[in-house]
Amino acid sequence: MKVENYEAAVEAILFAMGNSVELSRIADAMEISEKEAKLIIQNLSDRYKNENCGLQIIELDGAYQMCTKPSQYEYLIRIAKQPKKHVLTDVLLETLSIIAYKQPVTRAEIEKIRGVSCEHAVNRLVDYNLIREIGRLDAPGRPILFGTTEEFLRCFGVQSAQDLPALDPEQMEEFKTQAQEEVQLKLNI
Repeated sequence: MKVENYEAAVEAILFAMGNSVELSRIADAMEISEKEAKLIIQNLSDRYKNENCGLQIIELDGAYQMCTKPSQYEYLIRIAKQPKKHVLTDVLLETLSIIAYKQPVTRAEIEKIRGVSCEHAVNRLVDYNLIREIGRLDAPGRPILFGTTEEFLRCFGVQSAQDLPALDPEQMEEFKTQAQEEVQLKLNI
């Protein structure tokens, strides 16, 4: 089979599936090695970047997805008549940050870090498909373990949780100091 035919096959697979597809599944479908499949995907992705094309291929945790280039969003928005956009409040962002950096994490661990109940925030993040249940902790009550989803990776433009920005130790100390000062102010009132 010619390279162009392989590229067409990858294009068809990614378009038809809609969601991300693991490299191994693509390679199996085309009966080629993963190395060859990755090279074909990269060539196709490069072609999309270099041509005047409204599509791109993104990698999400070792899987690939065809999607619209951000430069074309304004046209999609016009046609969709204001798609529903989820609003992430400070509480949701704080909860999501804890989950992203500590995953897998239980609701109790999140509440211990935040110091307040997080049931509503966790439920809202599940509704927004930014986090999901990834298992159960082997402990009394078997609490749910939460982790981020592919939608989280897409929304925040990272390929995996390991690509999240590193936490600055100095800034962490500053946050701890501010939190301690806040607690002292509340105790003195």
